[in-house]
Amino acid sequence: MTERKAPKRIAAAVINSLKGGVVPRIGLPYITVGRKNEIAALLNDVEIISEGGASCRFIVGKYGSGKSFMLQTIRTYVMDRNFVVADADLSPERRLQGSHGQGLATYRELIRNLSTRTRPEGGALMLVMDRWVQALNQEIRNETGLQENDPAFAEAAYQKLNQMTHAMNELVHGYDFASVLKIYYSAVMEEDEEKKALAVKWLRGEYNTRTEAKNELNVRSIISDDDWYDYLKLFAAFLKHAGYSGMMILIDELVNIYKIPNSITRQYNYEKILTMYNDTMQGKAQYLGILMSGTPQAVEDRRRGIYSYEALRSRLAEGRFARQGTRDMLAPVIHLEPLSAEEMLVLVGKLAELHERLYDYECRLTDEDYAAFIRIEYGRIGADSAITPREVIRDFIELLDILYQHPETDLEALLQSDEFTYAKSLLEAQDEPDAQFAEFRL
Repeated sequence: MTERKAPKRIAAAVINSLKGGVVPRIGLPYITVGRKNEIAALLNDVEIISEGGASCRFIVGKYGSGKSFMLQTIRTYVMDRNFVVADADLSPERRLQGSHGQGLATYRELIRNLSTRTRPEGGALMLVMDRWVQALNQEIRNETGLQENDPAFAEAAYQKLNQMTHAMNELVHGYDFASVLKIYYSAVMEEDEEKKALAVKWLRGEYNTRTEAKNELNVRSIISDDDWYDYLKLFAAFLKHAGYSGMMILIDELVNIYKIPNSITRQYNYEKILTMYNDTMQGKAQYLGILMSGTPQAVEDRRRGIYSYEALRSRLAEGRFARQGTRDMLAPVIHLEPLSAEEMLVLVGKLAELHERLYDYECRLTDEDYAAFIRIEYGRIGADSAITPREVIRDFIELLDILYQHPETDLEALLQSDEFTYAKSLLEAQDEPDAQFAEFRL
């Protein structure tokens, strides 16, 4: 059971998110159970990243199995370790590569969702930039004894900026990225809010033409559909200078690449994944972690999935010895094992505590009641292979809601009733690739 009580706003965020079938962005430590091996493997990567390495991993699981939950759990862990996290869900409008701005849309979403330990809800770009300025000024004060109002401070800052950006100049687009950092720093020191806003506009990828960027910032390039990933590598290197441990990129819903009807467009997106994977494995990226998630079909389908791109399949496919129960957690692809009934029993207990906290009442369910609920859920035909945490969680929150609103309800009768069953929503039915995209099959 949870040892410390969650604040009511956290309880509300968790219960309402889970009731709606989505993963809460806050409060995950209050409901995390299982996944010990998966989390340990990914946190090992985090240690490597913080020392200047890089990592690219894939989390695979069926709908409702906990892929998004795993991403958000890692998000919480790494923010506590002083990482900056950028996350985005792919969609028809957001891809890794596209001819109509879909790749750039993904970059913009990642930057919009930039999060830190002190700004976990996203929108942390300005906070990160200002922390960098403060850290740089503090370093200059410590080394020279100068203060900001000293005329020699500006010269010392100029030299320090040149030292910091020299390494970036060796990376693709590093010169222009470094130039924008210098513009931002000067704007802060001169209290030029307009110039500061223009620098942030560039970093967010909001310039549409090079001419516009040239006229407003005297910068030759802009972040575009083709090269947005190069700028994320630059961001990761910059964040280390800003005092952070590194950058973690979380990309969910790879199934939206699988759903692309045009095979050439799909291949371009898989080529971008290959570039990311190769960069992290070959040392072409530093202080950067990439974690993507998708369904087994989106990854392993040889006709439409990631494995349809042979260069990726040969790198990511499991070896001969891996199977359920003995998965290799150090492999590039982590297959989520189903949560056990015992783990689900612990989870429903945690949910009951949060529900009780949210609505200020005393829950009358006992450990025996939790066990009876789990037995019913796992006793359904096909539950051993088909049931997912999302289904169990929704059923249990529905049960809690009913008992809270109708305290006269007989619990045993409710649990045994035919009506108390989980029915897939129309939305989830549409999410199944086979049903929705059958017309695109060859």
